[in-house]
Amino acid sequence: MGNCWGAKISSDSPSRGAFSPSSGATSKFASRNGAALSSSSSHASSASMLPTPRSEDEILEAANVKAFTFNELRTATRNFRPDSVLGEGGFGSVFKGWIDEKTLAPTRPGTGMVIAVKKLNQEGYQGHKEWLTEVNYLGTLSHPYLVRLVGYCLEDEQRLLVYEFMPRGSLENHLFRRSSHFQPLPWNLRMKIALVAAKGLAFLHSDNAKVIYRDFKTSNILLDANFNAKLSDFGLAKDGPTGDKSHVSTRVMGTHGYAAPEYLATGTAAVPVSKSLYAPCTINHIQMVEIVLPKFKKIYLKHNCIVRIVY
Repeated sequence: MGNCWGAKISSDSPSRGAFSPSSGATSKFASRNGAALSSSSSHASSASMLPTPRSEDEILEAANVKAFTFNELRTATRNFRPDSVLGEGGFGSVFKGWIDEKTLAPTRPGTGMVIAVKKLNQEGYQGHKEWLTEVNYLGTLSHPYLVRLVGYCLEDEQRLLVYEFMPRGSLENHLFRRSSHFQPLPWNLRMKIALVAAKGLAFLHSDNAKVIYRDFKTSNILLDANFNAKLSDFGLAKDGPTGDKSHVSTRVMGTHGYAAPEYLATGTAAVPVSKSLYAPCTINHIQMVEIVLPKFKKIYLKHNCIVRIVY
């Protein structure tokens, strides 16, 4: 599938340790019913330092984020009101909510810290596996260019994820939508976003993480109020190679228009790399071009074409 680990782009210094409330205490929220359990030990932000594969209980125990109750998130989002919806994806709908910045308890709308709550669509294509994968990686990884996971909810059939709120939404909206809310991005800002996204990938491919993202596209690059970009949606991520363990998988992953047609059809990348490259790094190159040239995506989808890269 190609080698992405020797990234030339600096990932900058990853911030060690996962999310903690603004009080600065190294609190660990490990209870499934949302109760806070204090812990004097901090978690390493490197997924490679954790034994894999791990059980569900081990993943939830290692995640240094809060375990919310369903009622807490229902209160924070005003009962998941339709006018609180920020967007929808393969996992489900995303709702806007408010919690106290220190205690993380639900607060009145307009007070405290704004959060984005992703609620699993029970009839969708994704499910518990993608939810657990998200907790596995974002619950232990912390970096300025990765969206911050604040907590999760696992209650009966309910699966929810709680993130920091990114006011500008996805990069995709700014590239392909035209309205008073989404104006064309200047070239220097597009290049800045592309560079930050590349640094985020470089961190994931580094020895500190060794994670294969597998869902790099403009809809998964979120922007804060100052257009600082962060990578989101780790439901399709997987561990990179360690020792003699291969990272190659025959399971077809990705989104139409963002992966080579032959790969989507067969699950393999059998074409010699000297002619065509279908590895994750190549698809990442395609997305970088899309940030600068949005029409590239339409051309790719229209012709369902194979992109050949010459070095």
